[in-house]
Amino acid sequence: MAESLSPQMNRLLAGYHRFRHDAWTPHRERWTSLGEGQSPEVMVIACSDSRVDPAQIFDVAPGEIFVVRNVAAMVPPFETAPGLHGVSAALEFAVQVLKVKEIVVMGHGMCGGCKAALTRELHGAEPGEGGFIANWIAMLDEARGPVVAAHGTTGRVAERAMEQAGVRVSLANLRTFPCIRRAEREGELRLRGAFFAISDGVLHVLDEATDQFSPVA
Repeated sequence: MAESLSPQMNRLLAGYHRFRHDAWTPHRERWTSLGEGQSPEVMVIACSDSRVDPAQIFDVAPGEIFVVRNVAAMVPPFETAPGLHGVSAALEFAVQVLKVKEIVVMGHGMCGGCKAALTRELHGAEPGEGGFIANWIAMLDEARGPVVAAHGTTGRVAERAMEQAGVRVSLANLRTFPCIRRAEREGELRLRGAFFAISDGVLHVLDEATDQFSPVA
């Protein structure tokens, strides 16, 4: 390359070379089959946070999970108003075309989006010229009230409660999609809530019958 590359890009290219040597070349047969299409059975909705990569946490191979990542792992409710509905398009594709059997919404500890929703402030960041961040985390406004009433707005207990409340909101919003309600009702699809604690690396799974998150043994 004639162009001078930044240190950041050089790190990415070094990683690419490791990938080609360690992951692609030894598994060319699998990559060839993936070139024909994909058939993941699980969709994971996770946060864009750089610390919580679902493929790494679940130690899956390419082609095993269909992933959507965004601020705070949120699912907007079903709506047909004009607009660019990226999460909804991905859900429609996963459920109706790929026919995934499980959708996992995975929140995480130390989530900046959930903390902003809890305190209504974007700590250490500008609010954004377009107001996109504020509008996005406004999906958590209704969930904020009970969390603040029980735990206040500061401290890890309150933050974790907000992070886990976000998972519940996304699960509820998933069920506003007709195709998801139908598939769940007919036993073709399961919805699951999960929470990954960055501080100790432990995954928690939501039992919707008790509304409690329990660590995976």
